[in-house]
Amino acid sequence: MNNRNDMTEREVVTQQPVATSQTTIRPSVDIFEDETGITVMADMPGVSKKGLDVQVDKETLTIDGRTEISTLEDMEVVHVGVRATRYQRSFSLSSELDADKTEATLKDGVLSLRIPKREQFQPRKIEIRTV
Repeated sequence: MNNRNDMTEREVVTQQPVATSQTTIRPSVDIFEDETGITVMADMPGVSKKGLDVQVDKETLTIDGRTEISTLEDMEVVHVGVRATRYQRSFSLSSELDADKTEATLKDGVLSLRIPKREQFQPRKIEIRTV
């Protein structure tokens, strides 16, 4: 993996009935690579751990998050500034990555995923022996 282009993004298309259709937001992401793997950081404001679903299926990473917009019991909603309550994005992963060892954290509305490279693709130091 040389750069950010090695992990190609794929559009996620969802079909929902018109009566219950819901706008889906593609969260902004930053992708960083180092010698041992990649880190994906996705902005998912308002999404709790309970509303978050991260899956890896073969070489596809899918992020799906839902927010809950709650109202007080005796109040009527007059205006809502946030229309979409679902975030969704999907990526194709390089075969160099070991998706089974993915670690995820959620803090302050930012989902961080750490996906290490497979051992054979990580740099290693060669021992030098004297003869």
